Amino acid sequence: MDPLKFRDPLVTLDGSRRASVALTGLDTLWFNTGTLCNIACLSCYIESSPRNDALVYLSALEVADYLAEVETTGLKTREIGFTGGEPFMNAEIMAMLEAALASGRETLVLTNAMRPMRRFERQLVALRERFGAALTLRVSLDHYSREVHEAERGADTWAPAIAGLVWLAENGFSLAIAGRRLGDESEETARAGYVALLDGLGITLDVSDPSRLVLFPEMDVTRDAPEITEACWGILSVAPDSMMCASSRMVVKRKGAARPAVVACTLTPYDPQFELGPTLADAMGSVQLNHPHCARFCVLGGASCSGR
Repeated sequence: MDPLKFRDPLVTLDGSRRASVALTGLDTLWFNTGTLCNIACLSCYIESSPRNDALVYLSALEVADYLAEVETTGLKTREIGFTGGEPFMNAEIMAMLEAALASGRETLVLTNAMRPMRRFERQLVALRERFGAALTLRVSLDHYSREVHEAERGADTWAPAIAGLVWLAENGFSLAIAGRRLGDESEETARAGYVALLDGLGITLDVSDPSRLVLFPEMDVTRDAPEITEACWGILSVAPDSMMCASSRMVVKRKGAARPAVVACTLTPYDPQFELGPTLADAMGSVQLNHPHCARFCVLGGASCSGR
């Protein structure tokens, strides 16, 4: 990629006005519970691993503070999302989930469904009994085949993920799956592959629902990415309001920071230009699409972490 790309937040390399996205409403508030994870995936956009604590664990009290701000500012937030790392590595995750659910909002947890999640089986069942389908667990399966999944996530990661998925289904949880749409297969092929997998496991899931089977584009950071200009909205027939940063923000806590911060997007937590301030009130402005992920994942990839 040309190193002169994505340098000026207002203007692209060819002198065009860079596209921006206004926040239309905070539909989803994400919390990154910390970047530590029990595995290290090959192309993890946030570089989660057993050693990466660049984003440290949020506390339940910090999460509660932001939930309180949602209430006091009158934001019509529908959904609270938890991501990582692996959220179940954070010892306070159950208190966070309970607070989110008690606020009356849909609550989504992104998990690999492996050992960290299984440690909380009893507590998860208790939450499901109290809050029902308001709690959804989205299990990361990079592909419907073991070979592709383990090529991304490492040897011996398939069986425990499948076991965790089956446990969730058997215990009546609201389920979703996050997979990847490989470059050489159509979306129809990918969805059909997951149907066959789930049928074989005895799991019923509406894979035609994009919030139940979320297929993300491949995120190859070694490949070139175009800069998105204001003219691209019309050229591509894409609406700015459909971008993830039009309806969501994420709370992170950087290692060594005194307090958490709100960032524009789940995909750009390390880029300082996307840090908007310590409060939700600070984060209500527009976002300049000055990052390759804006093109790869959102504008051209048509993806959203909320799956909507």
